[in-house]
Amino acid sequence: MTAEIRNDVIVATEDIKAPPEVVIPYFTNPALIVEWIGNRAELDRRPAACSSSTGRGRRPRCLHRRRAAVPRSVQLGHLSGCNPLAPGASTVEVALTPDADDTMVVLTHRGLPSTHVGNHRAGWEHRLGRLLVAAG
Repeated sequence: MTAEIRNDVIVATEDIKAPPEVVIPYFTNPALIVEWIGNRAELDRRPAACSSSTGRGRRPRCLHRRRAAVPRSVQLGHLSGCNPLAPGASTVEVALTPDADDTMVVLTHRGLPSTHVGNHRAGWEHRLGRLLVAAG
């Protein structure tokens, strides 16, 4: 797993030992989302609908606006539940690329203030590590 910061943009990658068809539900199915990113998730599958996940604490960890979902790609607009970012302040895009029998996950998080980039980088490293265990 690697997570790099490029001009205040986080680019995190993880090689999952499963095909994209197995991995994408971990971004679109609330029952699977909670296995790697929180303890509660709600998802409205309509374009531009909202979903949320609640972390291990009492307050929501993050809320996401799903802007589009196409095969092998999910784009989420990152909204904030427990950190001081305004709703819609940043965007998370996830691309799933087949690699033989595996999936390369590339997560790109844009629009964060520079003071939040380091913490979010660490958070994505942790979460993608949990995704590796859950989906792999």
